[in-house]
Amino acid sequence: MSERSEDGAQPPPSANPLGHGPVLLLTGARLLDGRVVDVRISGDRIQAVGTVGSLGPLPAMPGQPTVTTGARIDLSGYLLLPAPAEPHGHYDSAFAAPPPGPGEDGPAELVRRVTESALTSLGYGATAQRTHVRIGDVHGLHRLEAVLTARQALRGLAELQAVAMPRLLTGRAGADGRALLREALKLGADAAGGCPDLDPDPVGYVRAVLEAAAEADCPVDLHTDAADRAQLARLVAALAPHRPRVALGPCSALPPGGADVLAGAGVRVVCLPQNGSCTGLEDRPIGLRPALVREFAQARVALTAGAGALRDASNPVGRADPLDTARLLAAGGALSPEAAYDAVSTQARTTLGLPPVRVDAGFPAELLAVRGDSLTGALSGGHSRLVVHCGRIVSRTSAVREFADTVTLALPRQNHPG
Repeated sequence: MSERSEDGAQPPPSANPLGHGPVLLLTGARLLDGRVVDVRISGDRIQAVGTVGSLGPLPAMPGQPTVTTGARIDLSGYLLLPAPAEPHGHYDSAFAAPPPGPGEDGPAELVRRVTESALTSLGYGATAQRTHVRIGDVHGLHRLEAVLTARQALRGLAELQAVAMPRLLTGRAGADGRALLREALKLGADAAGGCPDLDPDPVGYVRAVLEAAAEADCPVDLHTDAADRAQLARLVAALAPHRPRVALGPCSALPPGGADVLAGAGVRVVCLPQNGSCTGLEDRPIGLRPALVREFAQARVALTAGAGALRDASNPVGRADPLDTARLLAAGGALSPEAAYDAVSTQARTTLGLPPVRVDAGFPAELLAVRGDSLTGALSGGHSRLVVHCGRIVSRTSAVREFADTVTLALPRQNHPG
C-alpha cells in the first residue's frame, strides 16, 4: 500500500503519514460484491464511489475554487468494508491479568488502561466502542471518571461509549446504587447497565435501571447468563417499555427455548464468542456453546457480538479484534462469513445507536480496509489494515512476513501475510 498526494507526489519523510487534507481518495479497493472501485471522501462522508480512475478532485462549487488538497491511498489488494464496532468491552479492567499490585489501579493507571484498550480495538478497525464500567462499592465513580477522561482524549480517533454498572439496586441495600446510577448518567455515562443476576430481586433491578434510563433518556445494556427461562421471560417483559433501546448479553447459559423468548421480546443480544462470559458476571466462563449461535439465528434474534474481556482475570488471552469475533461466529457454521461480519458491523452499530454504514455515497466515512481478496480471506488472516473514522485515517497496520534463504524451494523471501 502506498500513499501520495493528489498530484502523485510522495509526502516528505517528516510528514505525518496519516495526515491529509479535506479530501481523501481511496483507489483500487475491492468491495464485498467483488467490484474494484475508487472511493472519494469529503469531510466525514463518502462523497462518491466510482470505477477505478474515474474520480478526481472534488468539483468546484459556485464561487469557490476546486478542492485538491488531500491524499490518495492505493488500496490494491485490500478489501474495503464498513468499519466494525465493539459493542461489549470492559476497558476499566483490561490488561489487569494478573491483578495489579498496590498502587497500580489509581486514576492515571485506569485512564492509561482504558486508552490503551480503545486504541487496541481501533487498530483492529472498531471506530465505535462501548465499555461497561463498574460503579459503586469501593469503586465509587472513579472508574467511570477515568473512562470519561479517556473518551475526551480519544475524540477524533474513536467514538467511546460508557455503560454504568451498579451492583445492587433493590431494597435498602440498593439505595446507594440507585443514587449512584443517576449520578453516573448525569456525569456523562451513555447507557444504564449492570447485572440483574447478582441482585436478590432481578426484576426489581431491571425496573430500577429502566427508571434511571427513562429519566436520562438513554439506552439500557444489561448482563445476564440467561440460565433460567422463567426468570429470563420476566426480565424481558420488564424491559418491554424501553424497546428498542435495550441490549442483553451474553446469554451464554441460555436454556432450550430461550432464544424464542428473546426473539419474541425484540431484545438485541450481544454474545461473546471468545469465552462466553466477561468480568460483568462472577461465575467462571462457560464458553459459547457451538449450537447457541445457530439457535439465535434460527429464532431470528437480533444478534451482535463483542470481545468482552481483554486480557483481564476472566480472559487473560482476550483480544479486541472484531474480525476475530466474526471469525469465531462463522467457524461453527451457524452463520455465513457475511452474516458474521454483519453482526460485528451493522448490527453492532445499531446496538450502539449509530447510523448504518455502507460503502456508498452519502454514508458516514467509517471504513476498514483489510488486506485480502475476499471476506473469508480477511477473516482468516487479514493483518494489514487501514482504519478511517469521520473521514480521516486514524490507524494503519502493516504486516510483512520474511523467510530465510532456502536452496531447495523457490519461495519468496518476503510477502504480505494479510
